[in-house]
Amino acid sequence: MAKVKDKIIKKSVAKKMDKKTTAKKAVKAPTAKKVLKEKMQVQEEILMQPPRGMRDLLPGDQPYWNQLRRVLARVAIDYGFQRIDTPAVEYANLFVRSIGKGTDIVDKEMYMFTTKGGDKVALRPELTAGLGRAYIQHGMNVLSKPVKLFSTGPVYRYDRPQEGRYREHFQANFDAFGEQDPILDAQLIQLAHRVVTSLGIKNIQFQVNSIGCPKCRKEYQELLVAYFESKKQKLCLNCKKRLEINPLRILDCKEDKCIQVATTAPQSIDRLCTECRVHFKSLLEYLDELDLPYVINPRLVRGLSYYTKTVFEIWSGDEEGKKHSLGGGGRYDHLIEELGGEHTPAIGFGIGMDRIVQEMKRVHAKMYIEPKPRVFLAQLGDLAKKKSLNVFAELQKNGILTAESFGRGSLKSQLRVADRLGVEITLIIGQKEALDETVIVKDMVSGTQETVNHERLIIAVRKILKNNVVVSHEGE
Repeated sequence: MAKVKDKIIKKSVAKKMDKKTTAKKAVKAPTAKKVLKEKMQVQEEILMQPPRGMRDLLPGDQPYWNQLRRVLARVAIDYGFQRIDTPAVEYANLFVRSIGKGTDIVDKEMYMFTTKGGDKVALRPELTAGLGRAYIQHGMNVLSKPVKLFSTGPVYRYDRPQEGRYREHFQANFDAFGEQDPILDAQLIQLAHRVVTSLGIKNIQFQVNSIGCPKCRKEYQELLVAYFESKKQKLCLNCKKRLEINPLRILDCKEDKCIQVATTAPQSIDRLCTECRVHFKSLLEYLDELDLPYVINPRLVRGLSYYTKTVFEIWSGDEEGKKHSLGGGGRYDHLIEELGGEHTPAIGFGIGMDRIVQEMKRVHAKMYIEPKPRVFLAQLGDLAKKKSLNVFAELQKNGILTAESFGRGSLKSQLRVADRLGVEITLIIGQKEALDETVIVKDMVSGTQETVNHERLIIAVRKILKNNVVVSHEGE
C-alpha cells in the first residue's frame, strides 16, 4: 500500500514539474507582437536628407536650370552637335585606362564597387571616357568627320564638398572626333564663349596652354622631373608622390608652397615640337581673329592624363578680382586609340552646370520664365468633373495653356485661384452645362460672358485671346 502511495505522489510531483517547465517555456517563447516590435526597433532610422555632397534641385531653382538647358540645346543645334546619352555606370577599368593612374580622380574620387555578378564598375566621374567607348562600340568612325557629339548628365566624385561643389554634380560636354585642325579647337572655345555669355555671364576669360604630344612631352617631362627633384623638400606630400607617377599634375596643385615652386618651373610651350608649336600658334591666331578674351597660362595642365596639345579653362571674375572656374577641356588625340579604336584626333570640353547656375545667380542673370496659362477651367459637381477632363484635354491639344484646380469642391475657391493666376478667360462647367454639353466662357478682361457648346469652344476662346493681345499691345 505504501509503495502505491509513493508512486501516486511521484506522478503528482512529476506532473507539477512538467507544468512548471511548460509554463517557463511559454514565458520564454516570444509572441508575434513582441518579435515585430523588436524588428521595428532594429530597423535603421531613415534620414530625411540625401547623402553628403548630394542635394535636390528644387522647383525654385528650375528656372535657372531650364534656361541653361535651353541655351545648351540651342547652341548644340547651331554648331552641328548631335545629342548622345551614355550610362552613369561603366566598367571601372574604362576610367582607369582613360583618365590614368596618379590622378586624383582615379586614386581618390571614383565611386567603384563590385556588382552581385562580380563585375567591377564605377559611377562615371566624367563624360568623355563614356563618349569614347560609345564612339568605338557603335562604329562612328565610318561617319563623316568631324563627328560632333553633345551630352549632359550627372557625374560622381568622392571629393570633399565645398561651396559650389557636390559629389553628384551635372556636366554638359561638347566633343568633336576625327579632326586635328586647330580651327576645331578655336570653334569649341568660341562655342563655350557663346554658351556662357548667352546665360548673362559677361566677365569671363579663357586660360589656354599647350602640353604637347607624347613625342615632345617626354623630353619636357624629364626636364620637369629634374627641376622638381631639386625642390622636392618644398613640395606637399601628394606632389612628392606625383613626382614619381604623374609629374605634370604638380603644376595643377592648389597648395601655396607647390604653387610657389611651380611658378619658376620649365614651361611646356618652350619645349613643343614643330608640329605642336605650329598647332598652338594657329589656335592663338584664330582666337585673336575671333577677339575672344584669353591669356596663356603655362601652368595649366588639366587633371586628366589623356589630354594632348591644347588645354583650356573657362573663368568668370567678380568685382573683387576673385575668379571662378566654370569648366574646361582640351584635345585628346590618342584616347580612342588607347581604348582600342583606330587613331582618331579629338577635342572636347565640359562645363559644370551647377557652377554655371551658381554664377547665374551671382550676376543676377535672366532666368527662363515658363509661359503662364491664359485660361482657367472651373467645374462644379461630379458630372461636371467628368466632362471637364475632356474639355481640358481638348484645350491642351489645341495649344491653349490652361490651368485648373481639380479636386476643389467650392466654385468660389476655384475662382480665387483663377484671380491669383491672372488669367484672361475663365471657363465654368456646372451641372446644367454638363447636361447641355455647354461651357460658360467668361472674359476676365472685359467682364462679359457667354455660353457656348463644345463644338464652338476652341473658336470662342481663341477669338477672345486674340482680341486681348491686341488690347494689351495698344495699351503699352
